[in-house]
Amino acid sequence: MATPARLTRQKISTTISSDTLSFLEDSIKRGEARTLAEAIDLAVRQLLVYQNRERLANDTAAYFANMTDEEAAEERRLEAALSQSAAGIDFDQ
Repeated sequence: MATPARLTRQKISTTISSDTLSFLEDSIKRGEARTLAEAIDLAVRQLLVYQNRERLANDTAAYFANMTDEEAAEERRLEAALSQSAAGIDFDQ
């Protein structure tokens, strides 16, 4: 019986560069994936994480670049309050 993940998979046929194939095969050798399909899924998931982080960084930079003086002052007040409240926390525990 097929697993739920197997039921939702799509069959594709494509060509890839030898470097890409080596990268995917290395993922299998390192035990990160069992098959080429899993290695591709892993690579795409890692790319999506990277893209999401990059988008968040760009959106955050744009937010701070476009804020008014009043908004910037409020951010500084919030920063000071958070810093003060976190001063007594031992993050190593």
